[in-house]
Amino acid sequence: MNINLKIAIAEVSPIVRSGVEVQLKKLQGFRFHFLEIVKTDGLVDSLRMHKPDILIVNPSMVGVLSLQQLKEECGCPQMKCLALLYNLTDKTTLRPFDDKLSIFDSSDEIRQKLEQLFAVEIQEDTTETGEQQILSMREKEIVVCVVKGMTNHLIAERLFLSTHTVITHRRNIARKLQIHSASGLTVYAIVNKLVELSEVGKL
Repeated sequence: MNINLKIAIAEVSPIVRSGVEVQLKKLQGFRFHFLEIVKTDGLVDSLRMHKPDILIVNPSMVGVLSLQQLKEECGCPQMKCLALLYNLTDKTTLRPFDDKLSIFDSSDEIRQKLEQLFAVEIQEDTTETGEQQILSMREKEIVVCVVKGMTNHLIAERLFLSTHTVITHRRNIARKLQIHSASGLTVYAIVNKLVELSEVGKL
C-alpha cells in the first residue's frame, strides 16, 4: 500500500530540486506528486493554490514570514515544513521546522523522516508475528537524550528539531516499544547498547 503525498520543493537551483525529486522517487511505500517553486515571491500563491502535505524549502526563501504565518497565509495549517540544507544554517533558523533535509541524507534517512512526520508505519517483512518494531536512527538518538535526562526543549536544540517533532518522536517510541517511563527506556538503552552501563551513573 502506497502513501500518497503532495510535496512542494521551494529552491532556486534546478539541480538541487531535481536531485531531491530523484531521491524521493526511490523510496518504497510512497507515491509523490511534486510541485516546484523557483521564486520567493511566488511561494505563498503556489502553496495556497496546491496545498501540499509537505514543503521542502530552502530557509532563505521563507523570507521575513514565520512558518506559522506562512501556513496561515496559504491556508495549509497542517503542512509539514522541512528545511532544505546544503550549507551551514543557524540553529535559530532551523528551530521552527518540523525537520531538516540535507543533500547528504541517504534514502533510508529520508524515508525515516517522512515516516516519523506522518506516523506512517511501513510494514517490514518479519519471520515472527508480533515482532517489536525497530527504532529509526533518529528515535534512537532521542532515546539516548531522554536517558540522559534532557527535556524536550533541550533535545530539540541538540538535534535541530522543533519541540513538536520531538514530542511526536517520543510518542512513536512509546508506541513501538510499549515503554512509557524514563527508567524503562534506560533499561532498553542499556540492553540494546545505545548507552554503556558505565554511563548510567553519570546520567
